[in-house]
Amino acid sequence: MATEIRVPTLGESVTEATVAQWFKKPGDQVTADEPLVELETDKVTVEVPAPASGVLGEIMVKDGETVEVGALLGEIGEGKGRAAAPAAKKEEPKKAEAKPEPKPEPKSEAKAPARPADAAPSPAVRRVAAENDLDVSKVEGTGRGGRVTKEDAEAAAKAKPAAAPVQARASQGDAAREERVKMTRLRKTIATRLKEAQNTAAMLTTFNEVDMTNVMALRNQYKELFEKKHGVRVGFMGFFVKSCIHALREIPAVNAEIDGEEIVYKNYYNIGVAVGTDRGLVVPVLRDAQDLSLAGIEKEINALGTRARDGQLKLEELQGGTFTISNGGVYGSLMSTPILNAPQSGVLGMHKIQERPMAIGGKVEIRPMMYLALSYDHRIVDGKEAVTFLVRVKESLEDPQRLLLDL
Repeated sequence: MATEIRVPTLGESVTEATVAQWFKKPGDQVTADEPLVELETDKVTVEVPAPASGVLGEIMVKDGETVEVGALLGEIGEGKGRAAAPAAKKEEPKKAEAKPEPKPEPKSEAKAPARPADAAPSPAVRRVAAENDLDVSKVEGTGRGGRVTKEDAEAAAKAKPAAAPVQARASQGDAAREERVKMTRLRKTIATRLKEAQNTAAMLTTFNEVDMTNVMALRNQYKELFEKKHGVRVGFMGFFVKSCIHALREIPAVNAEIDGEEIVYKNYYNIGVAVGTDRGLVVPVLRDAQDLSLAGIEKEINALGTRARDGQLKLEELQGGTFTISNGGVYGSLMSTPILNAPQSGVLGMHKIQERPMAIGGKVEIRPMMYLALSYDHRIVDGKEAVTFLVRVKESLEDPQRLLLDL
């Protein structure tokens, strides 16, 4: 009796997904709970495990197709199938043997490492290949069944010799050097949500700057003791989360949202922390961050960041945020105007710490400075409130003892 493989429940408000890749082929032996197929939703990537052991039968939905929750993906039959090994059956027609001339430029597939015949590269691998003009078929895969991983593609790109200068060509020649890659579901969702935020909110950005001297001194003084006791390094994000919560308590409109004709004020602080991944920007949420210690915040941020980069975030970890912090400084950004994460009414942009000459007590001193940017929804947050919010964040960071004394 065949066992059906169906699209699982994907979480609140998620009704469909795209089949990213199958890990097995029809006729392969499968083991219960072994990952069978990868689905890509507009929020996370989900691996669907085998519901039973047996032989993978017909695959109903191919890579790249869209499916709804509960849809039939395929079936598992009884018995034993072949082991999912690199496809030795993939025999190329031996046309080259009939031509003893010097090897033509393309077509050296005979030297390509053996991989499953229909193991399509993942979106991450395709992106690395597109950015580096890399032929994935010639990359040796170290993944399951000989599949090419993102790390394999990156290593091959680094080892690739520099391309020779290319002379200007006609427009049709340019087209031959281009590659069209279908947008992932996550990328399409990011594009849609960001545009909706711009179209819906009356978005405005205000700026300030913060002297990071005292935070950096405090961090350097206790970093070894902190890591030894808590098992995690003390970073800057913990101080920023604490400072934002302190400011949000005073300016509740920045932690609110519009629902129809009502303003919903949140008496809790679920802080979203933007994380860049190879699939795009995701914003996992620190739930009830007001109840977390500095060490608790750092541990949770580390765990969420790791799961985000590995594509293992759960849907509930991406939902329910009330305010967002985005750190463009890790990429070297000196200043930016972050876009709201709707329906939230505020997002704080952190930036690069840069030494600058500052007037301190009538003298010029070199200080480590960071520009701060608060983008806010002017429909419910007044300019005075936005400016006051940033001033409170600045005050807390420049005198971090204020956070301990709740001042």
